[in-house]
Order: sequence, then structure tokens, then C-alpha cells
Amino acid sequence: MNVIKAVTKVQREDAYKIRTEVFVDEQHVPIEEEIDQFEDEAIHFVVYDHHQTVIGAGRLRFVDGYGKIERICIGKNARGTGAGRILMEAIENEVRVEGIPKSKLNAQIQAQDFYKKLGYETISGEFLDAGIPHVTMIKQVV
Repeated sequence: MNVIKAVTKVQREDAYKIRTEVFVDEQHVPIEEEIDQFEDEAIHFVVYDHHQTVIGAGRLRFVDGYGKIERICIGKNARGTGAGRILMEAIENEVRVEGIPKSKLNAQIQAQDFYKKLGYETISGEFLDAGIPHVTMIKQVV
């Protein structure tokens, strides 16, 4: 597996493809909510397996002094392989490179334990985003 910054059109399309599979097809998030007005300002990351098939994606924006991590997803067949962990490590490294001390994300309740294992702390109560229960979590990365 390898994680890269999506800098080409094909890589960005791969990110949108896996996000659509996970969020739109599996979780029934409307496409117009999934692909939003922040796509062009975000740094996109894509995870490929050893066959160079896209298996995960995420994006990063810098908002209010945080590295805001968004749209983290791993395809159904790649869950439990460590792909999510290496994706998060790559994104957090980018936050560090930018000199930002903290990262922040809105985690689906079902993924909260995954993020806790990576050192994230819950700082909000539960709220709905795209009809899915979430909490806000932060981590000191620098």
C-alpha cells in the first residue's frame, strides 16, 4: 500500500471514485453533499494497493489554526488492513510540515474508536452531518 498526494487529474478522480463508493453508495450521502465547494482548496490524498487500485482517500484543509482532516474513507475490501492508519499518518505528516500544531476532524460515531487509537480526543457531543451521527475530535501533532 502507498499513500500519495493527489496532484494529477487521474489521482483526484480516483479520490472521488472511492469517496463515492463509500459515502454515496454505501452510506447514502447525497453526491452534492459529498463533493462540495472545498474540493479545489483541499489537499487530497489517495491510498493505492499493491496493484495500484485505489482503496482509500481523504482530504486536508487548513481552517482556524487546525489541520482539518475530512472525507477519510477506506473501501469495503480494504478495511482492517492498516490502510486507514497509513492514510492518517500521511495526512498528519502534512499538517506537521505546514507547522500546524493540531489536527481536527469530525468522526462518524462508528469510527470514533479508530481515531482514539490514533491519539484523537473527543471534544464535542454527538451531532448529525449528512444524516450520520458524528463527534469532533482533535490531536496535538507537533
